[in-house]
Amino acid sequence: MTIETIEIEGLSTPVSRIGLGTWAIGGWMWGGTDEKDSIAVIRRALDSGVNLIDTAPVYGFGASEEIVGKALADGYRHKAIIATKVALEWHDGKVFRNSTPQRIRHEVEDTLRRLRTDYIDLYQVHWPDPLVPIEETAEVLNDLRKEGKVRALGVSNFSTAQMDAFRRVAPLSTTQPPYNLFEREIDDEVLPYVKQHGLVALAYGALCRGLLAGRIGVETRFEGDDLRLRDPKFLEPRREQYVAAVKALNVFARDNYDKSVLALAVRWVLDRGPTIALWGARRPDQLDGFEEAFGWKLDEKAFRQIDAIVAHFVKDPVGPEFMAPPQRALAA
Repeated sequence: MTIETIEIEGLSTPVSRIGLGTWAIGGWMWGGTDEKDSIAVIRRALDSGVNLIDTAPVYGFGASEEIVGKALADGYRHKAIIATKVALEWHDGKVFRNSTPQRIRHEVEDTLRRLRTDYIDLYQVHWPDPLVPIEETAEVLNDLRKEGKVRALGVSNFSTAQMDAFRRVAPLSTTQPPYNLFEREIDDEVLPYVKQHGLVALAYGALCRGLLAGRIGVETRFEGDDLRLRDPKFLEPRREQYVAAVKALNVFARDNYDKSVLALAVRWVLDRGPTIALWGARRPDQLDGFEEAFGWKLDEKAFRQIDAIVAHFVKDPVGPEFMAPPQRALAA
């Protein structure tokens, strides 16, 4: 099995088109974490040819980056493309946007220390900060790139206009939006922009918080601080609609490709453009089956059939808006 790769401007190594997402590894909003399992899943991903590890300081308030740093010790750093983020701060468990140069300068040093490295492969602005000019944020990030602390720059959750503002000051290689079979807002503007300007889109939520893995039913319960307790897709009456759609998509995948719905969901993301699908996992066994996404393609007829299935079952669709952190003025 050959893992598909893609070139990202500014990086000398081709990047695997599946990346390991480590939000859940941080524990926060996912019901805790197990460091031993987390290190094992990172190393299994790297040994399997998945070289992109996507993390962020806010994932577990430093915990995810710490675990990634430990996992990459003992000779694993050279295998990894580390993509992390910047420009969120937290106080008493509450997260706010902060893209000031002072915040970025502070964060990058903390991130390098936690990751146990002297450079970051891909540094991404986590959310746009309405209180700071984007050009100002881009300038300090470009300075970090020139200093060698960062190899390539990206943004996350940015509009096309915001990406234009960034690109006027600094080279932009990637954008990271939410994107999956159920959350397709980027099809209208962001994905065409990515194709037009030679960017790569890192699709977060490719499995829609586990919904498209095919293991969640109407009876599944979530505990603690699990974000799915407040995700509208996992609340009735929508949950029943989405679960029914997943079941029908699984039948479609089995009948037409002899694949799982999970593989179908990832393949769908990969066939939409210059994309990378981020695959979240907390235990090594949660990487089982990722290779099923490679070696086949969806055609236009399949896209239309998938669209029809989703439209038939999901009568009350909703996006991922609930995840957006507030800006500082609103928080105050």
